[in-house]
Amino acid sequence: MADAKTLTVPKGATGAVVFADGSAVFGRGFGAVGDAVGELCFNTSITGYQEIMTDPSYAGQIINFTFPHIGNVGTNPDDVEADAPHALGCIVREDVTAPSNFRNVQPFDQWMSAKGRIGLAGVDTRALTRLIRIKGAPNVVIAHDPEGQFDIAALAAKAAGWPGLEGMDLAIEVTGKESRLWKDGVWTLGHGYGLNETDTPFASSEIEKPVSDDGASRVSTSLDTNGGSSRPHVVAIDYGAKNNIFRNLVQAGARVTVLPATASYEQVMAQKPDGVFLSNGPGDPAATGEYAVPVIAALLERDVPIFGICLGHQLLGLAVGAKTIKMHQGHRGANHPVKRLSDGLVEITSMNHGFAVDVDTLPANARSTHVSLFDGSNCGIELMDKNAFSVQYHPEASPGPQDSFYLFKRFVDGIKKPVAA
Repeated sequence: MADAKTLTVPKGATGAVVFADGSAVFGRGFGAVGDAVGELCFNTSITGYQEIMTDPSYAGQIINFTFPHIGNVGTNPDDVEADAPHALGCIVREDVTAPSNFRNVQPFDQWMSAKGRIGLAGVDTRALTRLIRIKGAPNVVIAHDPEGQFDIAALAAKAAGWPGLEGMDLAIEVTGKESRLWKDGVWTLGHGYGLNETDTPFASSEIEKPVSDDGASRVSTSLDTNGGSSRPHVVAIDYGAKNNIFRNLVQAGARVTVLPATASYEQVMAQKPDGVFLSNGPGDPAATGEYAVPVIAALLERDVPIFGICLGHQLLGLAVGAKTIKMHQGHRGANHPVKRLSDGLVEITSMNHGFAVDVDTLPANARSTHVSLFDGSNCGIELMDKNAFSVQYHPEASPGPQDSFYLFKRFVDGIKKPVAA
């Protein structure tokens, strides 16, 4: 790490990560030129960097990859979780090399440039990881200039002036602005994403755009979700969802309608759901909860079955009166062991979260179902008087690789009977 007092840019450096105190880490920039401010976190995944960069849960964050060889398999249009990247940038140990995978369409560094995301190579990423573990996730600026011209003082001031993720509602920024019927199934080699194989087509599925410029709380209620399919109908509230979650709900036997994060209780119920899914997403759950929690509480009062993942898990906790807390370093990676308390089974899970449900604040009708074996934090809850449960991890990300798919089956198989209108 550069000396915070000298603020000298080393010769040949074309990229930097600048901290609020004026200290900096220098390396070789790649991808887009410019700078971006956000929270620095680390991810321990060995594979899946394209999925990680496009996961909406990473909005407002810069990813420090602990695995040294990021970019080896290139990129392709299938391995994305959203229409555009949401992570601000990434830091890697080694330079991005030429791709060596038959599915490659575009090298990772070119993809980063095309998507407007900043990369930094040639950095001791494990030293950065240790720093985050000791001091917590800092606010930083990542910058790339091919000429190596950096105003370190100005970049440090930018990092210091960023308010941080605590108290920030980012779900409103990454949610889809339209209601939509989900069509894709899971991916298979040589075939891509299969179609949602409902028994019969939907009778009418004209999807309206938001009726206001800001798109807030404007959801079409004209979708015909009773097109003859015998599959249970899941309404998924999109707080920043990964596409593969919807595909796994389809694989588990559901037909899925996706609504924006700001959907009201009336708009959700107008879709005649058999169950409601609460998606993952970025930012502080308490901030998103200002508009999401009343909707979830009303659904619980109506006894609508609910399944939540990550931010959705945290929002379910808030809806029943629990509290959420900002974690010191967060959990991010594809190798997190989680113990299922019902039988002691250990699932290898994929994680991506910087907030957690405070288990000590759960009400009497809620119990902890899963716990992290890294730090003992809560990783799952269920309501004993409702058909509602949630987990902190990502069962759709194929950790284990299929340790956690049962959660989708549990949810879909448990909602065969429609909720009364």
